[in-house]
Amino acid sequence: MAKKVGLGLDFHVDKLTNSIENVITGDSFKTDVSIITEKDLKQITKRKGWLFDWKSEIRNPERDVYKLTITGNPDIIQGLICIEVKSDNVFVHLIESAPFNLGKTKVYNGVSGNLIAFACRVAFQRGFQGYVSFRSKTNLVSHYIESLGAKLFYGNLMVIETTASLRLTGKYFK
Repeated sequence: MAKKVGLGLDFHVDKLTNSIENVITGDSFKTDVSIITEKDLKQITKRKGWLFDWKSEIRNPERDVYKLTITGNPDIIQGLICIEVKSDNVFVHLIESAPFNLGKTKVYNGVSGNLIAFACRVAFQRGFQGYVSFRSKTNLVSHYIESLGAKLFYGNLMVIETTASLRLTGKYFK
């Protein structure tokens, strides 16, 4: 889950999995990450439990919004990420798990980790040696250091460097 209160993301990396994993059965499901479409906007509204105004992110020409879905099931969005390709890294503006993947009754683990690994993969593809950055809520800095291998750069700006990026992309993208 992520909340955009002040500066900084507060998504929770519940578990690093090989894709996403059913909480009850432990079964893993392969995933796809693709650019979000206008059609998808109908299911990602505040009325349906999403926390952010994803329409405004989509309309920002500097940003790209991607959806995470289970392979073969592209209509059910598991999570979303908004990234911007900067001059030397990929910056994560927003990340959010689907409402049914939050809290004690969530369906799948690994959504946030999967989306961050995708941002790392884009950073490699763009020639940035896997460098990804984002602003963190202060109380989650140590969580991102432990779960993602991120480093605190300055203030609340966190950076995932090459080694950690390789670990994440290797886990999610074989």
